[in-house]
Amino acid sequence: MITIVNGGTQGLGEAVARTLVAGGARGLVLSGRSANRGAALADELTAAGTRTEFVRCDITDTDAPSTIVERCEEVFGTVNGVVNVAALTTRSTVFSDTPEHFDAMIAANTRAPYFLIQAAVRLMVRQGSTGSIVNVGSTSGHGGQPRLTSYAMSKAALSVMTKNLAFALMGHGIRVNQVNPGWMDTESEHHVQLSEENAPDDWLVAAEAGRPMGRLVKPWEVANTIAFCLSPDSGMLTGNIIDVDQSVQGAGDPPIPGAADTPTP
Repeated sequence: MITIVNGGTQGLGEAVARTLVAGGARGLVLSGRSANRGAALADELTAAGTRTEFVRCDITDTDAPSTIVERCEEVFGTVNGVVNVAALTTRSTVFSDTPEHFDAMIAANTRAPYFLIQAAVRLMVRQGSTGSIVNVGSTSGHGGQPRLTSYAMSKAALSVMTKNLAFALMGHGIRVNQVNPGWMDTESEHHVQLSEENAPDDWLVAAEAGRPMGRLVKPWEVANTIAFCLSPDSGMLTGNIIDVDQSVQGAGDPPIPGAADTPTP
């Protein structure tokens, strides 16, 4: 299977790439902004037995989706899978958000995945091949937290996209599913906790102690779910939104929210 992993150079994207290689993937195309990380990981995975190409780009650039798919076709001749991982997670509330921040969030988390899928399925249909697409959403897309308003909106839109495209593409043998991680232990989350939440360096210790299963969601378990959705083992699974989290939507007493922010007079 030839798979594109958008945002595949760190965190969950890297975990997905490593999981696919362990499962015998024939080829990978990883996209990301860090030339050093991307090239190093591509070399490592190629040495492990799966030819891996790295495309350095900012996925929000309008020509990035077509560039990634064109590189995949040039190297491997086809594409069978797409995983949309790359996302912005910066904080904002209804009081603090700006049009610029909102537009950046939608560009990265909604528009870019859509047009990468568009470019990939055009190739699949032109070649008469089937495929599987997995979007990475968030449990925040069910409603979200007050400090993640525009992020939650962007991931909610991704859920509608997933269902719409699953229905539109099933006649072509192309499946589309979405995996929603909950609060996940990643390098990116560590950076956000320190830079935007003013958390201490050891924030993870307290965070995990307060979770029902005693830890945050780990990238490897989300990656395993994504790999299953990509694979033939998932059969006709399409149009599904799968939460990988320590909560059950609609069950339990709802939390009592605090004030989202203090509006500027």
